[in-house]
Amino acid sequence: MTWQIADVTLESRFFLGSAGYPSPEVLRQAIVASGARVVTLGLRRQLGIDKGAQSDNGFVDVVRSTGVRLLPNTAGCRSAREAVTLAMMSRELLGTHWIKLEVIGDEQTLQPDPYELVQAAEELARNGFEVFPYCTDDLVTCQRLLDAGCRILMPWGAPIGSGQGLLNPWALRTLRARLPHVPLVVDAGLGAPSHAAQAMELGFDAVLLNSAVAQAHDPVKMAGAFRDAIAAGRAGFEAGIIAPQDMAVASTPVTGRPFIL
Repeated sequence: MTWQIADVTLESRFFLGSAGYPSPEVLRQAIVASGARVVTLGLRRQLGIDKGAQSDNGFVDVVRSTGVRLLPNTAGCRSAREAVTLAMMSRELLGTHWIKLEVIGDEQTLQPDPYELVQAAEELARNGFEVFPYCTDDLVTCQRLLDAGCRILMPWGAPIGSGQGLLNPWALRTLRARLPHVPLVVDAGLGAPSHAAQAMELGFDAVLLNSAVAQAHDPVKMAGAFRDAIAAGRAGFEAGIIAPQDMAVASTPVTGRPFIL
């Protein structure tokens, strides 16, 4: 079933990262197996900003050959100024106004810096970007990002690459309840298909992940597993999941009904 985000209609709720795969061909096969229609890629890698890095236009061609939409990201940036500069360069290089905004504030947890993130988001939105901000699950920070011009939020499930799943389901449920009309994408920390299904069952619109597929023993098969889990989780949410009960509730009531002996 199709859905809409940033004025674009998509056929998949799976956003896939493109870093760390064994080879470009495995990446290509994983993208196809995932059914994802949006793939993120690190701008620092493409622009050769890191010391010793080389631009790899062939990598972009591999991703584009699958027909997906590119979502460049500002991974590795530590300030609003750095992130804005990188985003401006990406628009010229890749021809898209979409940007996954990352501004990291802590080296160990890779937690986003809320102050620099909001500052960068405001400037980029003012300059015509569709900003997909990688943020924590803090409601106030998310509200500030919306005030800054973001139309989409990408709260983490757990620290990047940790594979821990949804560490704070309560906070994520709160975001969904308080921001019912905002597209919400769980980004980072998912390690298993069941984690993705849980996020979708909470009513999130999509999930974004990278390491769980790229570092799997069989990335292509894992991409397909996540595809199916995301679809199942969304279907469960739409069908209406029953509320948990503290006590047993008979699934086959007999009161007032005749017995067949």
